Amino acid sequence: MEVLGVDIGGSGIKGALVDVKQGTLTVERHRIPTPQPSNPQAVAETVAEVARHFSWQGPIGCTFPAVVKHGVTLSAANVDDAWIGTDGATLLSQTTNCPVKLLNDADAAGIAEMTYGAGKGRQGIVIMLTFGTGIGSSIFVDGILVPNTEFGHMEIRKKDAEHRAASRIRKEEGLSWKKWGERVNEFLGRMEILFSPDLFIVGGGVSKRHEKFFPYIDTQAEIVPAQMLNEAGIIGAAMAAQGLSS
Repeated sequence: MEVLGVDIGGSGIKGALVDVKQGTLTVERHRIPTPQPSNPQAVAETVAEVARHFSWQGPIGCTFPAVVKHGVTLSAANVDDAWIGTDGATLLSQTTNCPVKLLNDADAAGIAEMTYGAGKGRQGIVIMLTFGTGIGSSIFVDGILVPNTEFGHMEIRKKDAEHRAASRIRKEEGLSWKKWGERVNEFLGRMEILFSPDLFIVGGGVSKRHEKFFPYIDTQAEIVPAQMLNEAGIIGAAMAAQGLSS
């Protein structure tokens, strides 16, 4: 079964058809730069352009960098503030003329990793964290998603955790892998105090270089790199939308 998955980000909007039974892309990804300003109508029209590229007329799963409840975006990270309070799912459905499932981007990536990647078959408490411009998060209890966690905004040393330990901060502050790894370890330590997880999955582009900072991580929980890399959001979004009727 194929479903169109779309990953809406601050710099690009990427989409592909996904075989949701295999967790794989069936075509090459198509990417369009995120419009500036990235207001709701402009982004919706870009998603519609992605759908037209694939001549798609069925269900669409879309990730979004925000808290999403019942299709409404309640925050906005790296996109226009006009998204706050917008019924994004309805807007996207009307603009694409397709049923749309809208969900948090880190939640979508987590769904893909738990089903086909590093979390496959794992029970207990699994926390996935994506380290990039910010820190995205998703948490699963016996395979069930608890949505919209936004752990990157947890306060550590009077700052949002992502303003200390995102991958972007390592580059901006010129931190060594050791120094940055220690900051990540402090953040994970706070997660352990609160949730006693069984497994951490580390995603984001930096996961491809996990050997650089994993030596500085000391957690009771097992920690592993994500496996699905840049395709996780698209695949997870498509999976979340597969129950929609076209």
